[in-house]
Amino acid sequence: MPRPLIDLLWRDHPQAPAGGSRGPRARVTTGAVVDAAARIADADGLSAVTIRRLAGELDVSTMSVYTHVNSRDDLLVLMADAAHARMDRPAYGRLGWRSRVRRVAEANLALLQAHPWLHEVVDDRTALGPGTIAKYDHELQALTPLRLEPVTCDAALTFVLDFARAGARALQPRPGAAELAEHWGEWSPRLAAYLGADHPLAQTVGAAAGAAMGAPSSPSLAWEFGLARVLDGLAALAPS
Repeated sequence: MPRPLIDLLWRDHPQAPAGGSRGPRARVTTGAVVDAAARIADADGLSAVTIRRLAGELDVSTMSVYTHVNSRDDLLVLMADAAHARMDRPAYGRLGWRSRVRRVAEANLALLQAHPWLHEVVDDRTALGPGTIAKYDHELQALTPLRLEPVTCDAALTFVLDFARAGARALQPRPGAAELAEHWGEWSPRLAAYLGADHPLAQTVGAAAGAAMGAPSSPSLAWEFGLARVLDGLAALAPS
């Protein structure tokens, strides 16, 4: 039987209990199982990660996979923690807190764009993993110049990460976006004619925004605007 999730997460730590020594040596390691699952998720989405598919990728039996992980839910936690462990952690150097927090947001955006399946791993147990804890510790250091109380510091980081997740979702490819961009110049005047005087704010604001963006929306502009507002919000917590 595999070890409890907490021990699987910390399996490479010197204090981790050793696995069972009876029986033949496993053909693959737990790390190899986790890495193979992440490759499947990167290529085909999280729904494609099944124990049967994983066994096939590794050329082992499904029961062999279960000697490494207790369940698919545990596997997803291990995958998320591994992704957190390997993500780029930007150096802060002597940067001010605004530049540090911007780097945290941008690093999380890059992580979620590289591994969109992370959006679907919503499991509080990921907080127990070494990769996630190392990520958390590094990101908290971005906020140290603000000299916040611990609970406020944690909440401030959550605020930044929630924005990054929302921004990453908005920046994902969307159905119809390419067609809309191609025809926006043709369709926007016709839309204005349909609106007439019935929706004056939608007409004036939407027309100005659409003309500036060349589309009805721009996730990249929304990201920059939103991140600036996040920084402005945190500035209210800065020491005077």
